[in-house]
Amino acid sequence: MRILVTGGAGYIGSVVGKSLVEDGHRVVVIDNLQAGHREAVPKGAEFVLCDLADLQLLQNVTKRYAPEAVIHFAAEALVGESMKDPTKFFRDNVSNGVNLLDAMVTAGVNKIVFSSSAATYGEPKRIPIQEDDATVPTNPYGESKLAFEKILRWYREIHGIDYVALRYFNAAGAAGGLGEDHRPETHLIPIVLMAALGQFDSVTINGDDYDTPDGTCVRDYTHVLDLASAHILALQQTPSRVYNIGTGKGHSIKEVIAAAEEVTGKTIPVKIGDRRPGDPARLVADGARIQRELNWKPEYSELGVILETAWRWLLEHPDGYGPPGS
Repeated sequence: MRILVTGGAGYIGSVVGKSLVEDGHRVVVIDNLQAGHREAVPKGAEFVLCDLADLQLLQNVTKRYAPEAVIHFAAEALVGESMKDPTKFFRDNVSNGVNLLDAMVTAGVNKIVFSSSAATYGEPKRIPIQEDDATVPTNPYGESKLAFEKILRWYREIHGIDYVALRYFNAAGAAGGLGEDHRPETHLIPIVLMAALGQFDSVTINGDDYDTPDGTCVRDYTHVLDLASAHILALQQTPSRVYNIGTGKGHSIKEVIAAAEEVTGKTIPVKIGDRRPGDPARLVADGARIQRELNWKPEYSELGVILETAWRWLLEHPDGYGPPGS
């Protein structure tokens, strides 16, 4: 199968691209390398330097490679930044996403798997969260993901593009020589492990007065390899659907830090900071729908396994891939 992967030089996109190549698919990666890394593009995949804002180039690429499906990762993803610069998020995550859909229409591509987010739910009224629960985002990042999901429904209605939207909770871990390297790094697990390695003086917990057992935010962590398998299964899914991708198990920030100390054998200094605007107290998935309909089963998503794989990758890549674009 010919598959176009947007944002395939990024963390999740690179692992999914590698899994697709290993499964025998022809993979074309497009990325502007603003945050991605050329080194992360999997061997066996073709790479095209392309920004989704460039509609003409995007149309040319889509016509040239004539993919049978698109997996769409390219997006801005920092919740805190979205609260300061919503324009950037609505432009890149919504307007540029529409460019991609229009290029698909022009080239006759009728299947897309979309990297969505649990941020579409906002502050949930029940845990675990089900796909049909209310979607009331608490930040522009989540709003931009929800807006694109709604656009997908109309492109399905009008242009016949089938879609699967995968609402991630928290991706983590490393696989196949590929790991998490953001500049700046804002995700908890890599920050905790970098602190264990001495690259950060301490880990700042953003708020310890949430309505959770230990006062810190609770999240549902999924290994990136399990995310990859969900994308591959989603390529076969019809009709269009939305799925949560999570384990149904929540871990607090303090629990993650304690588990990281056990995996690394290091003491990790901690500071308590202010809450981040837009952060819900708990985000834990009900993943029954995708397990039932696509037979998806998370195999690597125990917290200890996630931390061990991420720790090994960091020890082998203490400087990551280098600056974005490298």
